[in-house]
Amino acid sequence: MALSPLDPSSYSRPELAVVKHIDLKLNVDFEKKQLTGEALLTVNVINSIEQLILDSSNLTIESIETEDGKSLNFTLADAVPNYGSKLTIPLPEPATANQNLKIRIKYKTSPSATALQWLEPTQTSGKKYPYMFSQCQPIHARSILPCQDSPAVKFTYNAEVTAPEPFTVLMSAIKGNSSEKATFRQPVPIPSYLLAIAVAVLESRELGPRSHVWSEKEEIDRSAWEFADTEKYLQAAERLCGPYQWTQYDLLVLPPSFPYGGMENPCLTFVTPTLLAGDRSQADVIVHEIMHSWTGNLVTNRNFEHFWLNEGFTVFLERKVGASLIADKEEAHRSRDFSSLLGLQELTETINQNLGPTSPLTQLVPDLNNTHPDDAFSRVPYEKGSLFLRYLEDLVGGPEVFDDFLRSYLDKFQRQSIDTDQFKAYLLDYFKDNEAMKGVDWTTWLHKSGMPPVIPAYDTSMTKDVTVLLAKVNDTSSTLEYSNVLTFTPQQMINFLQALIDQDPLPLDRLRNMGKKYNIDTSKNSEIVYRWLRLCIRSRDESKLSEALQFVNNQGRMKYVRPIYRDLYNWEAVRERAIENFLKNEANMMHVSAYTLRKDLHLNE
Repeated sequence: MALSPLDPSSYSRPELAVVKHIDLKLNVDFEKKQLTGEALLTVNVINSIEQLILDSSNLTIESIETEDGKSLNFTLADAVPNYGSKLTIPLPEPATANQNLKIRIKYKTSPSATALQWLEPTQTSGKKYPYMFSQCQPIHARSILPCQDSPAVKFTYNAEVTAPEPFTVLMSAIKGNSSEKATFRQPVPIPSYLLAIAVAVLESRELGPRSHVWSEKEEIDRSAWEFADTEKYLQAAERLCGPYQWTQYDLLVLPPSFPYGGMENPCLTFVTPTLLAGDRSQADVIVHEIMHSWTGNLVTNRNFEHFWLNEGFTVFLERKVGASLIADKEEAHRSRDFSSLLGLQELTETINQNLGPTSPLTQLVPDLNNTHPDDAFSRVPYEKGSLFLRYLEDLVGGPEVFDDFLRSYLDKFQRQSIDTDQFKAYLLDYFKDNEAMKGVDWTTWLHKSGMPPVIPAYDTSMTKDVTVLLAKVNDTSSTLEYSNVLTFTPQQMINFLQALIDQDPLPLDRLRNMGKKYNIDTSKNSEIVYRWLRLCIRSRDESKLSEALQFVNNQGRMKYVRPIYRDLYNWEAVRERAIENFLKNEANMMHVSAYTLRKDLHLNE
């Protein structure tokens, strides 16, 4: 069932009338775990309409009126699980094309709004004050405000938020200077999933001329150190993609329950505290979120069937920009390819082990009729999408040729929401004189399940040492010494551990010996810890069980938590304990984490 013609996940009908601007007034109530206030929607009519249809989820609508205070009737349909309710507002008289309507909706959110997490003081670093933050992607903005909750719709917004002392309010917008209330303006049109709010007792540090980092005071010094290179990344991104259009680029380090590595909310990227590795080794996540300022935020997927246009492009650009920071051209090339090979490992596991090679969700452009975008979320749009772009780049003659296309594409579609057909048509037109383009098997790349039809000829020189080490570890008669890994970068260690995950489990004594000799079992890098714990679970190391459970309880990053829970589920002897642990901690999780883990642990069957 598609909810509407343009977007299978939204009730709204933006082809008839589209929201262009929203003025928000919100009051934050920590005791009731509720936002109350009003949204004034400016709507541009495209075709004559007699009613306006919006998305709403678990909202209490108190009143709807015209700008001059005339009361309007409305109906809120029964909720469809995970999609919310259709909000229909009949107009007093039909509206005609090019007319602008202003509609004021007074409402309040539910304490269980799927986009909001309300943390108790005990769940924060300071332990003294509560904390609230949002996560609207993919379709949870409808639980914060009535809107056209589809990425096809882009609107500007202003907001005024009242919160008690001593709380700081931050939003995905430029903060005003008023000392009375927190005010914000976002002059660049955004899709609803990029609306974001956080309210907590926070401190900030300047990172550069257009960047601050925010966090609780306990994390602020570590955060400022970890993300000190932010301006350098922004400048490298601008060299590839053109001027940064969002004015401000701030970072907010969230409490551990935040479900993603980062979320590219404009002007204010949200990041997980698991990035605070103390060695700046996870800077690629920041580069990734910066690249979204162009791919995703400026050029947006029209609906989540075309999510690869957001994420595949962003991964592709992240690796190009990361490599551009390395002075030595050959080393830069090797480094970019090594990151791509790590991505290929993750893609292979996702397709062959997690989803299965025949799953429709391994298609680059999946059909999301009857499938919630949260259920479709995986590494596929990120890595298969990025790999497809790399294949195209190699095909047309390399970065020298393809980079000009990228800038032209970003320029052409900026501030729009597009689908794969528009990308394809533009690419084919741009390269119409390039013979090689005729060989692209579009149907297989875009619409067939399984692994990509072509794997680029990546430079494997950085994986050679890993391959040698792998053979050594698998040969149980050879002795392991720390000197084997002395020159390894964190990325090579990650590549090595991921390769071990992709093979049969090691004998337990061999694994323990390796962990000790290579100092893996004492690592503080979350990417290494996560893979090490998975290897311990797969070799059935019961002594690591409580550490694994502690790891999934102490942070909510789905990239880590879901695979570990899936591995624990597959270990029959500890399955019940894993489920019991999840149920005990479910209340502390963000909605999307709890929702997907219930499926991973087969609790809804």
